[in-house]
Amino acid sequence: MQGYNVRKTAQVVAFFAIKEGGEINVLKLAKLLYLADRRFLDLYDYPILFDKLVSMRHGPVNSLTLDYINGEAAGADWDAFIAGRANYNVGLKNKTLTFEKLDELNDAEIEVLEETYRKFGGMDQYALVKFTHNPGNCPEWEDPDGSSATIPYARVFKYLGKKESAMLAQAIEEERFLRGALDPR
Repeated sequence: MQGYNVRKTAQVVAFFAIKEGGEINVLKLAKLLYLADRRFLDLYDYPILFDKLVSMRHGPVNSLTLDYINGEAAGADWDAFIAGRANYNVGLKNKTLTFEKLDELNDAEIEVLEETYRKFGGMDQYALVKFTHNPGNCPEWEDPDGSSATIPYARVFKYLGKKESAMLAQAIEEERFLRGALDPR
């Protein structure tokens, strides 16, 4: 996806894996990633990952990131940080990786990741699924009836109470285009 930074995404995944002791349940990870991106959208009007958001059976997810987690996409930037999926877990390539090595993440992103983990890290994957299915928490998620359906950024902004949701979503698309043009990896 144009503008999507695989190395940065791998570092966000690594952040949560470090928090969990080096390995994290895939479903829990998918929920934490979405909730962190949603919170960043709320605070800064931009996502951390610039991923495609989708509704799936277990709630909202970052689609391309889930493809990497599930081994359906691959690349050196991902493999430098994340080991292959093993059963229901994904973990660090290097178990001694520290937060200081996550050089793609800025202070605001780290702060939101920390906040997300403080708030939701103690929940298991099923509690997080229940949380994201609750219309009071993630009303942009719509049951895709066994499939998947795109969650437009404009809809997320709308439910976050942003008055200029279409304009903010357009700015994300323009940023994606520019990032893709400047860094086509």
